[in-house]
Amino acid sequence: LPREAAESAPWIDVRDLHFAYPDGHEALRGVSLAVHRGEKVALVGPNGAGKSTLMLHLNGIREPSSGAIRIGDITVDRKNVRRVRAEVGLVFQDPDDQLFSPTVFDDVAFGPMHMGLPEVEVRDRVTRALASVGMAGFEKRLPHHLSLGQRKRIAMATVLSMNPSVLVFDEPSAGLDPRGRRELIGLLESLPQTMLVST
Repeated sequence: LPREAAESAPWIDVRDLHFAYPDGHEALRGVSLAVHRGEKVALVGPNGAGKSTLMLHLNGIREPSSGAIRIGDITVDRKNVRRVRAEVGLVFQDPDDQLFSPTVFDDVAFGPMHMGLPEVEVRDRVTRALASVGMAGFEKRLPHHLSLGQRKRIAMATVLSMNPSVLVFDEPSAGLDPRGRRELIGLLESLPQTMLVST
């Protein structure tokens, strides 16, 4: 593509996406959307509208019945799933679905370690990711001893340590008090990545 065309092309490009669960329930019916690089977009709708299902398609956890998804120049499909997951960081609504290691450091280091990065790079990524979510100094803490808001930030750091170009948040403010919600919104606004947030 010429440079101008590449810059105007959507970074997240979903075309006529359909998905039905094995029981026949059609969760997505002809969904199309385009999000440009650096944009922050809210996906708003009631429970059961298909927001989470759509988000699980963006990094290849779910496969569409029909339709197509591209992230940058990568088609989201089975053969590209590793590349897609490096580009698209998905943060689940419940941080306990994402945190499973004995320490915060281990949780945040998990992705970079499995990318085969050298130890120095892994440590650097953990330090930067934790600092970016206001959790520097928590490396040795036990995740299950932290507050919900702190666990949500650590879950975000686990994704940020992978340096994705896209961040996808499934109801990030669920369960937070008003102060925690304000802090989280400020944090999301400060992050440079292309972002899709469901609420």
